Amino acid sequence: HGVRQLRSGWADGPAYITQCPIQTGQSYVYNFTVTGQRGTLFWHAHISWLRATLYGPIVILPKRHASYPFPQPFKEVPMIFGEWWKADTEKIINQALQTGAAPNISDAFTINGLPGPLYNCSAKDTFKLKVKPGKTYLLRMINAALNDELFFSIANHTLTVVETDAVYVKPIKTKVVLITPGQTTNVLLKAKHKSPNASFLIAARPYATGPASFDNTTTAGVLEYEQPNNANKNKKLPLLKPALPKFNDTNFAMQFSKKIRSLATAKFPAKVPRKVDRLFFFTVGLGLSPCPQNQTCQGPNNTMLAASINNVSFAQPNIALLQAHFFNKSKGVYTTDFPANPPFKFNYTGTPPSNIMVSSGTRAVALPFNASVEVVMQDTSIIGAESHPLHLHGFNFFVVGQGFGNFDPSKDPAKFNLVDPAERNTVGVPSGGWVAIRFLADNPGAWFMHCHLEVHTSWGLKMAWIVNDGKGPKQKLPPPPSDLPKC
Repeated sequence: HGVRQLRSGWADGPAYITQCPIQTGQSYVYNFTVTGQRGTLFWHAHISWLRATLYGPIVILPKRHASYPFPQPFKEVPMIFGEWWKADTEKIINQALQTGAAPNISDAFTINGLPGPLYNCSAKDTFKLKVKPGKTYLLRMINAALNDELFFSIANHTLTVVETDAVYVKPIKTKVVLITPGQTTNVLLKAKHKSPNASFLIAARPYATGPASFDNTTTAGVLEYEQPNNANKNKKLPLLKPALPKFNDTNFAMQFSKKIRSLATAKFPAKVPRKVDRLFFFTVGLGLSPCPQNQTCQGPNNTMLAASINNVSFAQPNIALLQAHFFNKSKGVYTTDFPANPPFKFNYTGTPPSNIMVSSGTRAVALPFNASVEVVMQDTSIIGAESHPLHLHGFNFFVVGQGFGNFDPSKDPAKFNLVDPAERNTVGVPSGGWVAIRFLADNPGAWFMHCHLEVHTSWGLKMAWIVNDGKGPKQKLPPPPSDLPKC
């Protein structure tokens, strides 16, 4: 997740987009070169809901003798947020897709696999961070949760955000970090100069905006200071708790997101595309699809819940798009007529239209090599306004603008930041708002773009970009490896 995969699209991973799934008992070697990237990324399963438990960190260190653009930390600690069900997640999503209803919510969140002391019977399963007074720690945070964005804080400590999605940012001091599924955030934690007579709760709980119920629990770990010899050895220290924003604090979410800026220095430039070749306006949100014949569905008025981009709910093909594209066999697999604009205009963040049924299809956008692309993603209030963390495979993009309400093409582009915008691979489309991104299509292949809330992806909130080969040898996609899984 987040690896640029330059001309190595066969190793990108999403099922039926760049490869057929690896079958039971089979194996596949992912072969790729990390080019021009360093920082924290991760890997996870990419079919159905298997990434609930199948994930881990990828830490790319700077080149030898290259320093960080911030104080060298004493120690680096990976912290991965996960989401846990007491049931088989495959059964949960399969049942939901059959009934058309929302899937059951999770039972817990975890830090490095441990739920922590705020859940029944799990005090022994608590992540502990032991620190030395006066030292600086780099926390490499990854949100691998399936369906929840998270607020994160450590009691009585300020954090300094120095990197997001493996790109250095201008340092931001904050008490609370917002991290959506698919995002990574590196923060510096400076330990207090003297060992305090207390321990500190490390806590994460959801930022949730939609109308549906959500897992409103808190995962927690404990920050403990090394005590001077024998002092307080057996004394039970008080445990201080952090204050976290309200679960639906969208203003905090927007303010936090707006603070993130690229370094944009000579050494770490922000290469924002200035001119735009292809302009897209995507509505992103929920809707309904008809119940199959002879079946009863649990969505409103006997329908099924669905999700779409520009009213197209993505239908999973049964051959991987990349293979169909590479061997010129797209006929019957996908079409390249994905709409550049919504099929009809309405007040996107106001009263929804009377017909909220979505269409379904395997449709992609074809781009010429090296085209510069701008995509404005607009949340809709159909069923309910909601924040959607959108993730683009194969590229980093620049977040050039965002705002609440409906995007205004005549006024908003004048305010775009083309100097030091955040460079990311996953961005939250604000609840009841819009976000504008730009990227350069310099990577030939088939690239998935989807909501990183797995329930919305299951409902069809996804699409694909087909980037055609360029003229030069370094601009063409090589043939697939011999062990590529077969469908």
